[in-house]
Amino acid sequence: MTAEAIETGPQEDPAADGDTSHQRERVPERSGERPLRIALLTYKGNPFCGGQGVYVRHLSRELARLGHHVEVIGSQPYPVLDEGLLGLSLTELPSLDLYRQPDPFRTPGRDEYRDWIDALEVGTMWTGGFPEPLTFSLRARRLLRSRRGDFDVVHDNQTLGYGLLGDIGAPLVTTIHHPITVDRQLELDAAGSAKRRASVRRWYAFTRMQKRVSRRLPSVLTVSGTSRQEIVDHLGVRDERVHVVHIGADTDLFSPDPSVPRVPGRIVTTSSADVPLKGLVFLVEALAKVRAEHPGAHLVVVGKRAEDGPVAQAIERYGLEGAVEFVKGISDAELVDLVRSAEAACVPSLYEGFSLPAAEAMATGTALVATTGGAIPEVAGPDGETCLAVPPGDAGALATALNRLLGDPELRARLGRAGRDRVLARFTWARAAEGTVARYREAIARTAPSRRTPAGPAPRPAAPVPGRTAPPVTSRSAAPADLAPAAGASPTSDRESRATC
Repeated sequence: MTAEAIETGPQEDPAADGDTSHQRERVPERSGERPLRIALLTYKGNPFCGGQGVYVRHLSRELARLGHHVEVIGSQPYPVLDEGLLGLSLTELPSLDLYRQPDPFRTPGRDEYRDWIDALEVGTMWTGGFPEPLTFSLRARRLLRSRRGDFDVVHDNQTLGYGLLGDIGAPLVTTIHHPITVDRQLELDAAGSAKRRASVRRWYAFTRMQKRVSRRLPSVLTVSGTSRQEIVDHLGVRDERVHVVHIGADTDLFSPDPSVPRVPGRIVTTSSADVPLKGLVFLVEALAKVRAEHPGAHLVVVGKRAEDGPVAQAIERYGLEGAVEFVKGISDAELVDLVRSAEAACVPSLYEGFSLPAAEAMATGTALVATTGGAIPEVAGPDGETCLAVPPGDAGALATALNRLLGDPELRARLGRAGRDRVLARFTWARAAEGTVARYREAIARTAPSRRTPAGPAPRPAAPVPGRTAPPVTSRSAAPADLAPAAGASPTSDRESRATC
C-alpha cells in the first residue's frame, strides 16, 4: 500500500498495526504481566547523526518507563541513554572503530587485534566494504550465548547480520527502518562514473547479507506502511512477518515555545550534504528561486557540510555562500530552539522510511514543507491541512511552497497547530514502546517451551544512571563460508559521513 493510499484510506490507519494506544492501561505494573528483560542491540548508536541512535535512545527510555529492564548493547559511536531511569543500562561491545574522526578508514596497530572478527573487520574495510553490520552481529552472538537466560527477548536495531541467525538464547525481534537497498540504488543513480558505481556497489555489499538474513527473521518491526511494503518487495520478507509500529517525536522536548522569536526568512532542514537520498541539492536550488521574492530567505542545515559534490557546487553556482549555514554537534535544546526559530521547516528527501525530522518539526508547531517521497506523507499528513506537500526532486515546487509559507503568517500558524496535533495523536515514543512490547510478547509466546526462560531479575542490576560495562571475551562463533571479503574499489572520502554517523 502506498503512502498516499494510507492517507486517503480508512481512519483506522492500517499502517499502525503495532499500536496499542487503545490498551494504554496495560503496562506491567497495572496488568499483572511481568516486566520483560530486553537486550536492545544497535551497531551504531550516535543519537546526533542518523535515525538508529535516536530510535534506541527514545525507545529504551520509554520501555524502562513502562517498567521493563532494558540493556542496550552497542558499538561505536556508543548510544547515549537518558539518565536517572531504573532498569536502563548500557553495555559497550567495542569494534575497532575504523571510521572514527579525525582518522576515518584508519589501519589499527598490531596490538589492537583481539580475534578473527577484528581481522575480518579490517580486511573488509581495506577492500572497500562496510564491515560493521556483520562484525557487530558476530560479537553480539558471542555475548548473548555467553549470557543465555539473562534475557526474555533480543531486539536487533537493523544490524541484520549472519551472527544473529540461529540460537542466540532468546527470541529475536528485528527493526528494519527501511531497506538499505533503497539507499544503494539512489547512490548508484547519482554516481557519475563507472569507478564511482563500482565503489558504491562494493560499499553496499553488506546488503546482500541483509537480504538473506531478513528472509529468515520470524518477526520484523518497521516504522511505516511504506517501509513495510518495501521490506516485502525489496527484501523478500513474508508479508505476515512484518508489523508496523510507528515511532515518534519527543513531544515534551519538541514543543512550541512562544518566547523563542521567529527569525524572518529562516528555513531549517536536517540533512547530510553528501547523501543524494536527502534531496538537499533541490532545496538549495529552491532557495535561489525563493530569494528572488524573499531576499532575506536563508537556510540552516543541521548536518555535515560537504566541501565538494553537487550541494557545494549548487551553493557556489547560485551565489548562496552567505545564505546557507551548516550546523553540527548542537545539543538537543539548541536543535529545538533552532527549529522553533524558523518560519518554515523543510524535508526535501527523495525517500524516507519514516522521517523523524518531519515529526519533530511539526511537534514544535513549526510549519512544514515536505516531499511525498517514501513514507513522508504518512507522517506529514495531507497537503494544505498539516503541511505543504510537493513531489520529490522538484526544486520549482519546493520554491513555490516555501514562498507561499514565508508570505503568509496565518497559513504558517494554522499548519503549525495542525501539525503538532497530528504528532500528539499518532507519533509519540510512549505509543511506540507500547506497540513494541506487544510484539515482544507475541514473539515470546511463539517460542517453544524448551527455549523459554523462567521469570527472573534483571540480568544486571542497573544503576539510576546508565553504566557502561565491557563484554566478556568468550568462545568464537563460526561465520558462514561466504563471508570472505571480495576484492573491490578502495574506500573513498565521500563515504565518511555514512561511516561516522
